[in-house]
Amino acid sequence: MSNVKIAIEKHSDGFVAYPLGVKGVVIGEGDTYDEALADVRSALRFHSETFAAEEAAENPSLLSS
Repeated sequence: MSNVKIAIEKHSDGFVAYPLGVKGVVIGEGDTYDEALADVRSALRFHSETFAAEEAAENPSLLSS
């Protein structure tokens, strides 16, 4: 997951960030743009570490690039 586009939306109560095209629910939030970005990056790292092996087993073509 080296290149992932992240959308960040400003809401009345803070910011919400989420990656585009990532399977599963990964979201970050914060009072500022930078906090939301840092939160979603942390969530992406966790998601990748936790589910990377499972996703590779389901889609072997991910390993042959």
